[in-house]
Amino acid sequence: MSMTLKEEKKVFDGRQIRYEHVSNVLNCTMQFSVFLPPQAEQGPVPAVYWLSGLTCTDENFSSKAGAQRVAAELGLALIIPDTSPRGDDVPDDADGAYDFGKGAGFYVNATEQPWAQHYRMYDYIVDELPELVEANLPVTDARAISGHSMGGHGALVIGLRNSDRYASISAFSPIVHPTAVPWGKKAFSGYLGSDESSWQAYDATLLLQASEGKNVPPILLDQGDADNFLAEQLRTDFFRDANEAVGAGARIRMQPGYDHSYYFIATFIEDHLRFHASNLR
Repeated sequence: MSMTLKEEKKVFDGRQIRYEHVSNVLNCTMQFSVFLPPQAEQGPVPAVYWLSGLTCTDENFSSKAGAQRVAAELGLALIIPDTSPRGDDVPDDADGAYDFGKGAGFYVNATEQPWAQHYRMYDYIVDELPELVEANLPVTDARAISGHSMGGHGALVIGLRNSDRYASISAFSPIVHPTAVPWGKKAFSGYLGSDESSWQAYDATLLLQASEGKNVPPILLDQGDADNFLAEQLRTDFFRDANEAVGAGARIRMQPGYDHSYYFIATFIEDHLRFHASNLR
């Protein structure tokens, strides 16, 4: 498994790098970004995997969140994949919609045509990308996972379904109950088909309910109460109620006055990285 270095910048005595590789899972060429802290010069370091939201690439978090300073202090690598398969051969939404197709992979394994050949972001994040990273970079298999919006959905689902592989989970403004909201219904019906029972494996609220609080990694969730997507698309209340019902112990914080933007993420990313560092020790 090989990858090609495309760009490298020094920041906070670490390295912000962009790589390209051929993905056998997604059947296309992918790019992803990595921040390696200065401690990686002495030996492998643990990693936080960051999953971005709708319309984003691997570059949004790298350039907007301001995460490198704290990651450098804590000795954490940041692994930042793209949000969907890419390329001329990869199908896209016929109408060019922002919430389906390229830039909107929803971190599921598509089963419907024409999406099934490429849109297998769940397997890419859980298996292929960590294997590639850990084989080629000074990064250990000690992992945490975080994300924003669609990526917050992905982080919660992947972390809950693979509790043995992630020390902790965090999310900003996540889509917590996609089977019940318009974004999720559109994406899941397209990628997974009309049988809604197949959707349940990608719904964090339903996964938490089914867990009965057992084997749930530590969770930190931040949601701004001025987020214009909160009432219709994000529905933090569903996840909060499930958390209380099963006693999962997730820490859910409503942040007054904050919206859905990267300004919100930049404000609280230090809390999230310190949370993950404490669980990765």
